[in-house]
Amino acid sequence: CSSLAGVMLLEVFLILGTVIVYCFLSKKKEETLPFKEGWWGKGQKPDAEEDATIWPFKVETTEKELSDLFRRLDQARFTEPLEDSCFHYGTNSVYLRKVVSYWKNQFNWKKQVEVLNQYPQFKTKIQGIDIHFVHVKPPRLPEGRSAKPLLMVHGWPGSFYEFYKIIPLLTDPASHGLSDEHIFEVICPSIPGYGFSEAPHKKGFNSVSAASVFYELMLRLGFSEFYAQGGDCGWLICTNLAQIAPDHLKGLHLNLAFVTNMGFTHLLSILLGRYLPGLFGFQEEDVRRMFPFLKKGLYKILLESGYAHIQATKPDTAGCGLNDSPVGLAAYILEKFSTWTDLEFRNLEDGGLERKFDLDDLLTNVMIYWVSGCIVSSMRFYKENLQEGIGTQQHERLTVQVPTGIASFPNEIMHTPQAWARKKYTNIVSFNFMPQGGHFAALEEPRLLAEDILQFVGKVEKGQLWRKK
Repeated sequence: CSSLAGVMLLEVFLILGTVIVYCFLSKKKEETLPFKEGWWGKGQKPDAEEDATIWPFKVETTEKELSDLFRRLDQARFTEPLEDSCFHYGTNSVYLRKVVSYWKNQFNWKKQVEVLNQYPQFKTKIQGIDIHFVHVKPPRLPEGRSAKPLLMVHGWPGSFYEFYKIIPLLTDPASHGLSDEHIFEVICPSIPGYGFSEAPHKKGFNSVSAASVFYELMLRLGFSEFYAQGGDCGWLICTNLAQIAPDHLKGLHLNLAFVTNMGFTHLLSILLGRYLPGLFGFQEEDVRRMFPFLKKGLYKILLESGYAHIQATKPDTAGCGLNDSPVGLAAYILEKFSTWTDLEFRNLEDGGLERKFDLDDLLTNVMIYWVSGCIVSSMRFYKENLQEGIGTQQHERLTVQVPTGIASFPNEIMHTPQAWARKKYTNIVSFNFMPQGGHFAALEEPRLLAEDILQFVGKVEKGQLWRKK
């Protein structure tokens, strides 16, 4: 009997040990996201090794393309807006007529092409498609100092051009009255299917695919350690990059941080957080931005997310008209630059667009979509990321251990309190409520964003935090 009991006890210990080892190994395995090795070029992947050449690129437009644009602008059909509708029904056509008039008569695309080409641009083929990127090195470096590589990723309906005002603040901070304790060399790629990066030719290119491509890009440029920054889709791509290559990413800075996996505590905090903020780790500013939740959360999302549902289901149908009409394209894109900058701008006939942005900058972004013909492929990115449903993908279940900084702008589409963000980003070293600004922070408030990036990197470097994750 005693020998039988001993055998049974040994079996129990073996089973328990197996379960513990399995759980331990599973946990370790789950900590990182697998690198997604894809082939997004046309046809079958060739047997030959991919050419890793990097070549210079410049934006160029032919007279034929410009003539075609002006013909289409001249032939635009407008529908009169409803009285006093402002931007509540979308882009107001009274203001849109003014934009089109400016576009035809004053906007100088050739001059803006020179602006675009002021920074060095390149292309390289990764996983079968040409990847476009801007790469700016510091104009001067103090002796004995080295620049820190920083990958900056845009979103929709933005482009690499969003970063043109913040680049000099990061590559040459001293000349702009900022601390030069940390100086960056900045890499701004176009997401595949956006701007001048080739669109994927296969289904399935999602944020993990983009993160894998950009990781490969940074390694190809010789950066084994670097920082990453993003908002909008750039938030998700950079988050995935932190999950794929945590040992290579020194720090992750975000100006948007959605949490897609909502647990019971999250739901409870939505119900009771207004009344018991301390219980859920909410600060006064969190309460101000979030509540009443029906109005500032749920209704806001329902009112402003129709585009996402279209793009996540039938992007090619909706995009067909936008790719054919420059006025339709401008209306679609400019509406987002209005509402996502400040929801109150819906109450203005001009959408408040010129309160925060220069019309030349706005039209330059629209022109990047027009001349590259990328609106449909950019919209497809929503389908690739959302068609499986929210909360269903591996990256949504995984946390991020990389040192993280979050700049929380008051007019962002949806506010994420630090207490929520910590569930996903377990190593937040900097979380700041920004005094002003909305969704397109790099273009709208470049100085505020640059200052936050600089202080965040300062904390990471001072404590060598990437070595402690």
